[in-house]
Amino acid sequence: MRTRALAALTALSLCLACGAFKRQAYEGFGRDGWQKPDEVIALLDVGPGDRVADIGAGGGYFTFRLADAVGDTGRVYAVDVDNDMLDYLRERTAEEGRKNVEVVRGEFGDPLLPDAAVDLVFTCDTYHHLSDRVAYFSKLRTDLAPGARIAILDFNGTSGFAKWFGHATPKQTIVDEMTAAGFRLVADHALIDRQNFLVFEAAS
Repeated sequence: MRTRALAALTALSLCLACGAFKRQAYEGFGRDGWQKPDEVIALLDVGPGDRVADIGAGGGYFTFRLADAVGDTGRVYAVDVDNDMLDYLRERTAEEGRKNVEVVRGEFGDPLLPDAAVDLVFTCDTYHHLSDRVAYFSKLRTDLAPGARIAILDFNGTSGFAKWFGHATPKQTIVDEMTAAGFRLVADHALIDRQNFLVFEAAS
């Protein structure tokens, strides 16, 4: 009985450590320096009242910055599929009283956003994880408000972790896939050396 209880306690400790490790991995070491989050937010041109979906929100690195940008009259949908991260996002949202952040447990093929309600879809370090990206973004078109944009920030594979482990997507691949999904490229920001930062709108 004692051995079983010890094993359960050990498993619980490992689980909690795993969640903490994930959060640290999302925050990254020195990420504020190379990711340039304030400049990213500025280039996204997000303002009060905007409705933004942060797909693959992780630990909320961009979620809460976006929430500051949209203000009390806006809304940020923090979408993820990882239960540890979703729990953390809910806890932080409650602790900070973020009434303009809604945590959403998406599906691998659908972010489960409200129809025609999103002005900007933002995804950082997530694009390369999606399996059928053309189908995913084609389906997502129903969630977009008129004039909405999709901003994709993803590793380009030129250096570091992304290069060694394949966590990257070439720029032309993103453009080709988004074109096939019914979008056109409207901005290509050369802000971060190791990442593509592309913005799309519906082609028609």
